Amino acid sequence: MKTLTALFTAAALTLTAGLAQADVPVDQIPQLVKDGKIKPLEELNQIVLKLHPGATIADSDLDNHFNGFEYEVELKDAKGVEWDVDLNAATGEVLKNKKDD
Repeated sequence: MKTLTALFTAAALTLTAGLAQADVPVDQIPQLVKDGKIKPLEELNQIVLKLHPGATIADSDLDNHFNGFEYEVELKDAKGVEWDVDLNAATGEVLKNKKDD
């Protein structure tokens, strides 16, 4: 019985972690901008590109975390170095700016 309880607890924690971080569907983004919950993605992209002039954005995701929206961007700079940059989507604050290993 203890094993069953432990398995149930582990499954519940895994499910909860998945719900806490979910990609926001693209069709919901305009309403989030209109409601003032996030900055326009163009504005967030400009913040990222100022950190790495000459870089190109390879991929981006808007995630809904338990503490707010986070914009995650993967980019490649002019030297071919890949970077991961995360922003607070509401404020534009840089949360992470590191080389992709």
